[in-house]
Amino acid sequence: MPEPILVSIAAALAAKSATSLYELVKRRFAGRQEAEAALEAADGAQPDSPEVVALADRLAEEETQDPAFGVELRQVWQQTSASGDGVVNQITGNVSGKVVQARDIEGGISF
Repeated sequence: MPEPILVSIAAALAAKSATSLYELVKRRFAGRQEAEAALEAADGAQPDSPEVVALADRLAEEETQDPAFGVELRQVWQQTSASGDGVVNQITGNVSGKVVQARDIEGGISF
C-alpha cells in the first residue's frame, strides 16, 4: 500500500482538482504507455478505488526512480493544497469516532 499522502495526491489527480499537480504528472508520464494508462484509468475514480491506489503506486515508483521528481511532486502538492489562507484537513487510514474538519469556529461544537 502506498503512503497516504500519495493516495491523497492520486485522488486529487483523479478528480483533476489541482491543475498544476495534474500537469506535472501528465508531463512526467508523457510517452510512457503504462504510466499514462494509470493516470487515465484513475480519471474520475473514487478516492478509495483500485484505480486511485494503482496511480498512487505508480507515483511511488516514480519517486523511487527519480527522487527529484518526488520532491517536486510533494512541493506542488503542498502549494496546491494549502494555497492562500486556506486550510487543509486530511484524514487517512482507519478512523473511528467523530471528526470535525473546520477552519474558523466561533462557539462550541457538540455531537
